[in-house]
Formats: sequence, C-alpha cells, structure tokens
Amino acid sequence: MHPATAKWYDRRDSVFIEFCVADSKDVKVNFDKTKCGFSCLGGTDNVKHENEIDLFEAIDENESKHKRTDRSVLCYLRKAQPGKAWPRLTKEKAKLSWLSVDFNNWKDWEDDSEEEMGNFDQFSDVSMMNNMGGEDDLPDLDGADDDESADSDDESKC
Repeated sequence: MHPATAKWYDRRDSVFIEFCVADSKDVKVNFDKTKCGFSCLGGTDNVKHENEIDLFEAIDENESKHKRTDRSVLCYLRKAQPGKAWPRLTKEKAKLSWLSVDFNNWKDWEDDSEEEMGNFDQFSDVSMMNNMGGEDDLPDLDGADDDESADSDDESKC
C-alpha cells in the first residue's frame, strides 16, 4: 500500500486537500472531527493508496465533502473554527514525504484581508477624487467672475 501524493491549501473557513491519483476507483473518504482518511485504487495497475491524516485543528465532518475527477480527488474540509489559519495540515510537525503545500492556490488570507480592504478603500477614495476633479474641469457656467474660487480650484488639483 502506498500513500497517495497530496497537496493542500488553507482558506478562511476551509482547508482543501487534493489527492493526486489519476483514474481512481473505489474512492473512500472518511471525515472525522480531527482526522481525514482516504483510500482508493489508482491507475491502470490498480495500486492501492491509503492516507490517514491527523488534522491540525477540528473540522465539521458533516459539512466536509470530496469530489473525484479523472486526475485527482479533491477534499473540502470545513473548519470547525472559521477564520483561524492553519500553519500546517497535520497535528504533528513531522514532514510527510507525500504531502506538500499547493502554492498555486495558497493565499495568506490572514494578512491580506485588512490590507485588501485598505487598498479597496484607498482605491475608492482616489476614484471619488478623480470624479470630483472631472467635474471641476467642466466649463464654468457662472462665467468665472469669481477669481478667488478659480484660484482655490487650481490649488486643489496640486
């Protein structure tokens, strides 16, 4: 029996594990509060794969699910505590030869959430300023008698 090669990544309310087995058959995925079990027959040789993972934190086993494709089996593990980052998938710090981080899907959502909001706010402020600037560039329908307001408009564009 061989463990299947797997990749994982962390999200705010869930953890994803992809077991990389092509042409899998007899797929069994067991979700437990603190464990995830996986087994299948894979490839043309029907190699038996079996993985057991003691998870870093608890999951909601009733809300967790998996989906089989011809290339792999993707497991969606719903965190029991959404919003809590998992620095690793396993309870133990030991490095598992068959498990790696899926860097293509990895996102440091913990650090990004506030920053993204900040960037978004900044962006909307800039758009507002640009829109206001655009209105200032419209011809002055009052005839531009008031030199003082024209000067203040120039200052606001700097």
